[in-house]
Amino acid sequence: MTVTVLLVGSLLLFVSLLAGKTSHKFGVPTLLLFLFIGMLAGSDGIGIKFDNPKATQFIGVIALNIILFSGGMSTKYKDIKPIAITGLVLSTFGVLFTAFFTGIFIYWLTNNVITTLTFTFAESLLLASIMSSTDSATVFNILRSKGLSLKERLKPLLEFESGSNDPMAYMLTFAFIEVIQHPQSSLWSMVGLFFMQLIIGTVAGFLFGLFFVRVINKINLENDSLYSVLLIAVMFFIFSFTDFAKGNGYLAVYVGGLIIGNNKFIHKRSVIKFFDGLTWLFQIVMFITLGLLVNPKELLPVMGIGLLVGVFMILLGRPLSVVLTLLPFRKLSAKAKVYVSWVGLRGAVPIIFATYPWIDEIPQAKMIFNIVFFITILSMLIQGTTVPSMAKLLHLSVEKPEKQKLTEFDIEFSEDIKSAMTEFTIKKSNLYHGNKLMNIPLSDRTLAVMVKRDHHYFVPKGNTELNEGDVLLLISDDEAILKEKYDWLSKEDRNNATTAN
Repeated sequence: MTVTVLLVGSLLLFVSLLAGKTSHKFGVPTLLLFLFIGMLAGSDGIGIKFDNPKATQFIGVIALNIILFSGGMSTKYKDIKPIAITGLVLSTFGVLFTAFFTGIFIYWLTNNVITTLTFTFAESLLLASIMSSTDSATVFNILRSKGLSLKERLKPLLEFESGSNDPMAYMLTFAFIEVIQHPQSSLWSMVGLFFMQLIIGTVAGFLFGLFFVRVINKINLENDSLYSVLLIAVMFFIFSFTDFAKGNGYLAVYVGGLIIGNNKFIHKRSVIKFFDGLTWLFQIVMFITLGLLVNPKELLPVMGIGLLVGVFMILLGRPLSVVLTLLPFRKLSAKAKVYVSWVGLRGAVPIIFATYPWIDEIPQAKMIFNIVFFITILSMLIQGTTVPSMAKLLHLSVEKPEKQKLTEFDIEFSEDIKSAMTEFTIKKSNLYHGNKLMNIPLSDRTLAVMVKRDHHYFVPKGNTELNEGDVLLLISDDEAILKEKYDWLSKEDRNNATTAN
């Protein structure tokens, strides 16, 4: 049994990676393909039977911890400082307004238009609350994988909102589960619980973040690889301790990651790269698991309500919430607010939240789960595929040249070192003025620090003879100068080649 699970799991991972590579060509969100792979592998597809919401929820909690912690570590203070208040308001009141407007629409729709399905007001608000937050995994994935550069600090705003709004949706979800299970519950007690979770989560994440930075720098582990393991332990400790203290663990994990990532600690670059890979792994696992949990045949009966509610959220619910929330922030243009409304992506988080009423055996919980799943697919198909094109349409995207990645030299600087590197392959035409390094015109602030010739590496001197096919590792303390020199060498190569012909 164990071998079978490992074999099937590895095959699904292989297929997912290949699908992800293909998705960029067609503009389809990678995570949506992972979801479809899970559905195809499920009981209505290949035939893998998986009907365990508790296991799905457990996998989802682990994945969300990793995604939020990694997202926090890779977010810079300087990027979020100018938009912190705006993002905080969006991630709280924006989520609250979205849940409220959508809940009213669902209640009206199911009690006046769609007669085959009826939700009470509390059930309508529960369904809306589950879907009220933008999904951090989806937003991080699309914005970063597409390499989007946006005007008006929209990228850090969207990432900060998606990384910090899950706690609000989480608390609203549990509040309405409580209302349905215990109708006599006091509204004020739920409001008090919300603020308690918010305050404890923020304070715990901040204090634990500062504390563990000192621990990491002083613990002096003999094996460098163990620092990544230490950060995993730190992440789960912050989440679980905060949850035990009645705070919001997801918020604490994000804040803790933000504090740790913006402080110096030993082996920081390798740890962040490790978490990047771990994030991808658990995103794949999470979306495949969610795909396995749903039966596509069960989505057919909810297509009507799912389509109407999904379109309402995209065109009215989210935009109205964003407009109301951002009224005080006049620095953001109308186009920017339209774009923020459009990037209200649903993803794995709403589906995971939808397992809570299912496990608690709330009436119509399975129907709620299927509706959330359908709307998530709809959101990814409509909004997820148009994030870059909408930015261009609204003239909010910024053309940013893609950085050349090193392929021949496996070298990286610490982020504290502000130097830049690139590699340049010597063509025959580059040797037009002589075949020595001194004949290659480099600026005073650019150095050739290493040469790769065939499979050998060596440090060059001014009189080192260069051959066609040699690869130079160029380094400079100014990235703009380095790019200018690289472009000039490439242009000279073309000019000399033309002259020689």
